[in-house]
Amino acid sequence: MKRILILLAAGACAQAAVFDVRQYGATGDGHNKDTAAIQKAIEACAKGGGGTVEIPPGRYFIGTILLRSNVTLNVVAGATLMGSTEPEDYPLVPSPWKDGAQEIASLIRGENLEHIAITGRGTIDGQGAAWWKRQRLLRPKGKNPPAATEADRREIAKVAHGRPHLIKLVNCKHVLLEGLTLINSPSWTVNPVFSEFVNVRGLTLQNPADSPNTDGINPESCRNVHISECNIDVGDDCVTIKSGTDEIGRRVGRDCENITVTNCTMLHGHGGVVIGSEMSGGAKNVTVSNCVFQGTLRGIRIKSQRGRGGIVEGVTADNIVMEDVPTPISISMYYSGGAGDDRPVPVGEGTPLFRDISLSNILARGAKLAGEILGLPEMPIQGVTLDNVKIAADKSFVIRYAKDVAFHRTRISVKSGLPVVQQNVIGFEQ
Repeated sequence: MKRILILLAAGACAQAAVFDVRQYGATGDGHNKDTAAIQKAIEACAKGGGGTVEIPPGRYFIGTILLRSNVTLNVVAGATLMGSTEPEDYPLVPSPWKDGAQEIASLIRGENLEHIAITGRGTIDGQGAAWWKRQRLLRPKGKNPPAATEADRREIAKVAHGRPHLIKLVNCKHVLLEGLTLINSPSWTVNPVFSEFVNVRGLTLQNPADSPNTDGINPESCRNVHISECNIDVGDDCVTIKSGTDEIGRRVGRDCENITVTNCTMLHGHGGVVIGSEMSGGAKNVTVSNCVFQGTLRGIRIKSQRGRGGIVEGVTADNIVMEDVPTPISISMYYSGGAGDDRPVPVGEGTPLFRDISLSNILARGAKLAGEILGLPEMPIQGVTLDNVKIAADKSFVIRYAKDVAFHRTRISVKSGLPVVQQNVIGFEQ
């Protein structure tokens, strides 16, 4: 009898650890705002020592939701969290970079938390179209764009503090993001900052190809991040590793370290897996493996420019298949342009450094430019190895201002010109 009572008590505790947002006033009708009700459920869960806040089937119209430690937000199949399109539903928060700036909060936000998770087979829809339109009005493309109307100016004012990310987690530890479908993010989709032990697994990310700056997964100055089994199809880079911009990034001085990307599929996007260009705090120990890139503009890309500073080192990519990727490999210190300018400038804290990069077992078909390794005259790129890499492209693989480059068991097939074109390369081994 005593054992039965203990088991019943344990079952009651387990049941009590699930907090259904409908019990806190959420309607899920897609019209009434459910922000306050969901937040009440999260606060109750945290106050009770942690557990799961469950979002049952329905359409929940929300603004910013704040996570708490020891809380799992579970969005079940058939449930959709729908982001507001109005900035008043997203509070202003200090920039995590301690630069005095304020930024608009993300749709789901966590700061200084431990043991948090966002899981489920449901959907988080940022409803980004209104935000993308405002951004295009703010920065119109093309020559002689039409003058902004009064209505346009009102819309432009709504992005004065930027656009919300879908999920942003600042200074958090032991994070799990799993199973969800994330669509139509107003800006970056998943953005952990200064966070550790982050596991991103089995996500589907979908933003239209023409949606501005809608990156997929962007760890910034994070450590021990594992990204696996994700399907990413977005309007900018798919996975981007960052660590701050210029002087601010160097002052904070927190690199992005121990990052793994594996078993992912990238469909469209500006880059498959990218480091930079905001990498002023540095990036090291980055591993990419067992991935497929189809239709991204670039495959493996490391990008920076003069003024950034920072060191990128210890990067490996292995077992990658790329199809219709115009530039499969791009390692360049000319993100802002000027690759034809051979005038060196003095080396200083703003000079970036790339070294110890290994790319192996890569197959790329349908490329335009086979690849590029473009260092600075004052700072060549150092120690790049390609092993068992096969690229079919229209144009040559270009290497400029580099040192200790090796192509082992590598075949570059081009329609015209030499397979590899070198300029100012010291120590090329083939």
